[in-house]
Amino acid sequence: MYNQMSPVNTVSLPASCISNARLSTCSSEGTSGPSANYSSYLTVVAGLSDVSSDDEELNKAILASLQTESCPPTCSVPVKDLLQDLAKQINHLKNSKFNINRNTVLDGAIRGFKRGTYDPCNTISVRFSDDMGVHEEAVDLGGPRREFLRLLIEALPQSQMFEGEEGRMNLALNSTAMREDRYFIAGRTIAVSLVHGGPPAGFLSPTLFASLVHGPECSKPTLEDVADRDLQAKIKKIAECQTVEDLLKASDQLEDYLANAGCLRHLQRLEDKDLLLADILMFQVVHRVRRPFERFRDGLKTLGVLEKIQSYPDSFLPILCWSPTTFTADIVESLFTIKLSPVGSSKRHAEEVVIPFWRDYLADAVDQEGTHKLGTILSFATGASSIPPIGFNPHPFIEFLHDKNESGVPHRFPIANTCINCLKLPLHTTYTTFQEDMDFAFGNTHGFGMA
Repeated sequence: MYNQMSPVNTVSLPASCISNARLSTCSSEGTSGPSANYSSYLTVVAGLSDVSSDDEELNKAILASLQTESCPPTCSVPVKDLLQDLAKQINHLKNSKFNINRNTVLDGAIRGFKRGTYDPCNTISVRFSDDMGVHEEAVDLGGPRREFLRLLIEALPQSQMFEGEEGRMNLALNSTAMREDRYFIAGRTIAVSLVHGGPPAGFLSPTLFASLVHGPECSKPTLEDVADRDLQAKIKKIAECQTVEDLLKASDQLEDYLANAGCLRHLQRLEDKDLLLADILMFQVVHRVRRPFERFRDGLKTLGVLEKIQSYPDSFLPILCWSPTTFTADIVESLFTIKLSPVGSSKRHAEEVVIPFWRDYLADAVDQEGTHKLGTILSFATGASSIPPIGFNPHPFIEFLHDKNESGVPHRFPIANTCINCLKLPLHTTYTTFQEDMDFAFGNTHGFGMA
């Protein structure tokens, strides 16, 4: 796809990959030992809320010891290498087609994944329709695929298949999703995205991740995993009980729920609440969604992704669960190779004026809007708002707009060919005009032809 800004509305070029963006207003296999202990320790530490400073230092020391002494050699394997190994299965001579409307991207993806001829080893070919249903003439050579996978991964946590806090979501129980086997599609979506150059999920809860790695029976759900706020409040009251009388009163409020969940027990001591809490959390977060989990896990087996996750959990944890962003202006700048004209030429002189503008623009974007703006810039150039775990192919590069537009005047706005990850910068002579026109372009171009 080819993104450009112009003072007038643009149109798509037929029969090519170039189109103009319009302006818009312990495990199930018996795993045990140090790795399992480390996982359990993390769960226990996450539930502590009122430890003393000395206890906190002790916890840190234990954690460091577990990481140093127990971490297997596999934990240091870069996830990029693991995914590139899986990507060797892709047959670039065959493709599976997806016809997508951006407003219903998940529905379109489900149709494509369920098609009898779909093969996850084929390359993904995406064609978008605009909001009016007019077919866009844009053959996917990379950019549309990355945009499709980005929109699809963004749609998953918004669907009825997941519930919980942003960045730590668990599977929800939805009869329609079960009937239509959407949990399998969700797992397959994440696997396909990782191997085909899309973004990671990044929203799975540590509990769900641990279930995938070690098996659901070894997971240790916490109160934060309960998405139902009313139920969470009642469970919290049980956790805070200080006497047997309080415990009996708090559990009475959940009598029907406990009976249906098979969690009723005779409470005689205050210590019984720990077993009761464990039973409730396991039922609500794990056992209740066992069938959706199994289908989600089956979907993740696509292209061998689940096997890699289970073999190298430390490599996949940061990309499947939320982790602090490390996206910076320097990282975005380093992504792009700048292609310059010969030294001493007039073109080279004009380019050397713009290069510091570009670098300052990235730094100012972070100061003004944070990493979100960097994602917008990257999406304009490549179709991806973050760096895919598998990396970019081809490597992004920058060129300059020396020619004139169709009106015979110099280009004011940047142009991007996302098929080849190429960003073309306009040749301004002042930073102010460069910044204003770049802001206008990135602020008024959303997707490929989407108004």
